[in-house]
Order: sequence, then C-alpha cells, then structure tokens
Amino acid sequence: MAAYDEAMSRNEADRGLALEGSGSVLALAEEVVAVVSGRRGGAAALATVIGRAGSAPQIVGAKLLLRHDGGFVGTVGGGAIEQQVLEACRSCLRDGRSRRVQANLVQDLGMCCGGSMEVFVEYLQPQVRLFVFGAGHVSQALAPIASAAGFAVHVFDDREALLDHPAFAGVTTDNHDVDELDAAVADLTERDYLLVITRDHQRDEAALAGLMSRPHAYLGMIGSKRKVHRVLRRIRHRAQERGQTLDLSRVYAPIGLDLGGRTPGEIAVSAVAELIKHRHGGTGEGMTIVPEVMAKLEARPAEEVRRSSVDGDRESGRAT
Repeated sequence: MAAYDEAMSRNEADRGLALEGSGSVLALAEEVVAVVSGRRGGAAALATVIGRAGSAPQIVGAKLLLRHDGGFVGTVGGGAIEQQVLEACRSCLRDGRSRRVQANLVQDLGMCCGGSMEVFVEYLQPQVRLFVFGAGHVSQALAPIASAAGFAVHVFDDREALLDHPAFAGVTTDNHDVDELDAAVADLTERDYLLVITRDHQRDEAALAGLMSRPHAYLGMIGSKRKVHRVLRRIRHRAQERGQTLDLSRVYAPIGLDLGGRTPGEIAVSAVAELIKHRHGGTGEGMTIVPEVMAKLEARPAEEVRRSSVDGDRESGRAT
C-alpha cells in the first residue's frame, strides 16, 4: 500500500509539472481550437511528448503549439530539447508533414538531465470556411455534404424560415441578403470559399459582383451557361465604365464538376466535389485502373500467368 501511495504521489507531482510548464492547459486547448477553426488564419504545429526514459524535463503528454506567426504556447521542457522540437515544428509548418523527434538528452544535446525523450509533432490544418449565399433546395442538400467534407459552413439568406431548415442544424446561419455583404462577410481571407446560390438571377449577379473584389480562394455561382454569359457580360461592362479590371482567376461558373446530375442533391454533390478538387489540387478524373490492369494481364505470356497461378496456389496451401 505504501508503494501504491508513493506511485500516486509521483504521478500527482508529474501532473503538476506538466501544468506548470505549459502555463495553462486551457490556454493551449483554446489555441488549438482557434487554429483548427480558422480564427488564427493559418496552420500550426502541435508537439506532444509521447515517450521518456530516465531523468527528463517533462512528462508524457506535455505539449507545445507553434503558430504560423512564430508565437508558441506550452513547453516540452525548455533548453536544447525544446529548441530541437521547435525546429521540427518549423519544418512541419513548411512541408505540412508530421514527424517524430527522438533524442538522448546527454549524448545528443549535452543536457544534464541524463534521460531521453520522444516527441510527436503533428500538423494542424485550419478548417476551411465555406460561405453559402442562399438557403434554397441546393443549399439544403449541400450544407451537410460540405460539412462532412470538412468545411466550416456558413449560410446566409434573408428568409429566416429557410434558415431554420433541419439541413442547417449543424452549420452557422445568419439573416443577411446579398446587399449586406459587409455585415455578412467582413473578415474574408484568401483561404475562404464562397458559393452564390440565391433564389433569383439579380441576387446572384449582385452577390457575385460584390464578392469578386474581396479576398477568397474560390468564388462560384450556380446557373446555366447562358446565365453565366449574361451575368459576366454585365459585370464586365460596369467594371469597364469605372475603369476597373476584373480578376476572374478564382471565379467558377457554373459551379460543379460535370457528373450529369440535375436534382438538387446531385448538383450539391457536384459542387462539393469541385470544392474538394480545388482544395487538394486534384484532377477530378475517375480513379479506376481496371482497364490498365486488364491490359497488362492480357499482355503477359500465357506461361507466366500459369506459373503465377500455380505459385499462388502453393502459397495458399502453405497458409492452410
């Protein structure tokens, strides 16, 4: 019983060390939420002590978070080990890849602690914000799909009854029309995605024109090809009258990939597929390799195919 009490005392002391060293567990947790939610405007690297042996300056579970702006919260022990971990965090922010840091505190770093530590550094990617203008049938189908794909969805419409639709239960909604963009999206960044899916062409045009000059990663508008021609022609004409040059490099209309669908649900899938393609730099092409595999199989000599089949049978016999 005495040994148990002694072990518990050591555990309590270790927990105290972790709390004291990290300054505030709550502050670190809030910082993680701020990064992942996108409020910090950039990525971060989170370092966690996952192993230790002998005498070491921190316990398993101690954390340090390095923001993209160079500021950090928490500690993994200070000294040379923390400097090595911070460098690993900087590398993580540069390439977006998680990594491990293992060090013998005496042999590798010249620290007097005498033990060793292992730290896992993970990349924290901010959740991408998606602002949807319009709360009609397509938006109702799109919001849950976009949320499931990892977007932080915000839906705007001046019709409060539509904003109460069950499809929007898990997203942020606000009562704004397209002439209230300053209030609706005052803090847009170059990472934000915008979709214009309002209830009529005039609103679509007003929203598209008002959003073009604001920061965004992607700006899309629903509509037929004929509608897109008309809307862009009018917007371009007004810009020319004012002596302005339009930047359409990040404007997509009509929205979506050509999947052949026509229903609100199918259009929603198509639109979110394009958002994912844009976010990850994909091609949007099908991934099947069946024709390639069959072509290679047909090109192999019959004897090679027979030997491969016999070898597979032998391996299966050994396994049983």
